[in-house]
Amino acid sequence: MFAHSLLNGSRFGFCLGNCATVRQWNLSTAFRQARNFHTHSKVKLKPMNTCQPIGRWYSRFAPLCRSGTVTIRNALVSTGRSMTTSSEVVADRLVAGIPSFGRKMVGGWLILCSGMVVGAVVLGGVTRLTESGLSMTDWHLIKGMKAPRSAEEWAAEFERYKQYPEYKLLHHEMTLEEFKWIFYMEYTHRMWGRAIGLVFALPAVYLWRKGWFSKAMKPRVIIYGSLILFQGLLGWYMVKSGLEEPKGEYDVPRVSQYRLASHLGSALLLYTLMLWTGLGHLLPQAKVPAVTSRYLPLLRKSAHFTLALVFVTALSGAFVAGLDAGLVYNSFPKMANKWIPDDILAFEPKWKNFFENATTVQFDHRVLGSTTAGVVLALWYLSRRVPLHSRARIAVNCMIGMVGLQVSLGILTLLYYVPTKLAACHQSGSVALLTFTLWFLRELKKIPK
Repeated sequence: MFAHSLLNGSRFGFCLGNCATVRQWNLSTAFRQARNFHTHSKVKLKPMNTCQPIGRWYSRFAPLCRSGTVTIRNALVSTGRSMTTSSEVVADRLVAGIPSFGRKMVGGWLILCSGMVVGAVVLGGVTRLTESGLSMTDWHLIKGMKAPRSAEEWAAEFERYKQYPEYKLLHHEMTLEEFKWIFYMEYTHRMWGRAIGLVFALPAVYLWRKGWFSKAMKPRVIIYGSLILFQGLLGWYMVKSGLEEPKGEYDVPRVSQYRLASHLGSALLLYTLMLWTGLGHLLPQAKVPAVTSRYLPLLRKSAHFTLALVFVTALSGAFVAGLDAGLVYNSFPKMANKWIPDDILAFEPKWKNFFENATTVQFDHRVLGSTTAGVVLALWYLSRRVPLHSRARIAVNCMIGMVGLQVSLGILTLLYYVPTKLAACHQSGSVALLTFTLWFLRELKKIPK
């Protein structure tokens, strides 16, 4: 009966699944739908390089596919851009077109030169502490490279030294053997400075001819060479100030604290520039993930401020050394049982106290040192709230350890009346703290902004 109704085209209703509505169906409808499907299946596909839709289903779903593809592509591009920082762009300009071997050669050469500058700073500090800086009374670039050898040459050099105020007022009982010792101290310092010039100049010519200096690197090489030459001239200009007759009745012959601070400041500046560029050539520019922390901008600004403060504190130590201010008040934390000594503003005009009054200079160095320690501690605490990568974390931990050691060395140097070994370690510690601060700042530069 069912087959008979079906052949006669009788209608019946049926329900599709759980649908609430009933749909009418017959054999003619089935044949019509089959014919339409057969017709649509013969639609020719369009070439893939056109933008026309391919069939009915493609025209419906292609826009969704295209929008999804664009979304994914934009996400990948934005992720890639977030891995690139401005410091990496600058570093890329410095090493653009340079082979890997050449980049390592340039970086190693700069690190070697910066290390030799540190050696010059340490030797200069020891020379100042042992009062050896005025033992060589003349300066000749070539002739001065030869030290006295015979007894006659030593006697002649000693006689020249006797004509200047340091021997007449301070070392009038010095023997020839004692003079030889301080002479060799200053001679070593000067020969070390000449060695820096040779180690810089000769490889610079070779690396330049090899084409291992990028267009952005060449002006820096010229600046570094000019600073080395200026450093040598400034050193002799500083020594000349100590060979002059003292102005005051109770003054002792010593180099000008202004020239000493300029000499140290230019050396630290040269070291900073060479080390920064050398690290850019040697350390891989590894892409670090972006940091989502609201404290990161503040951490960057604090690191720059800390670097400037460390530099200024080290520079104030030159004024302490130039005036022998470490021997004025040898107690800590108070100065002669007072937080602020009575003679802190004894000079007129008042601004001279900060550069020429030994009491004020020591007080300023104490305040700057304590402030630097507090700022480094605050920087370390702030860095704990930012998810830094491993090398940045190591750098900031080295900073906090070095500042603690540096403060301890400074206090011990003061309490023990400035012994040479402790004072030399304290001066070297300032360079070490500057190094760690530079390293930390460079690691922060790699984090995307």
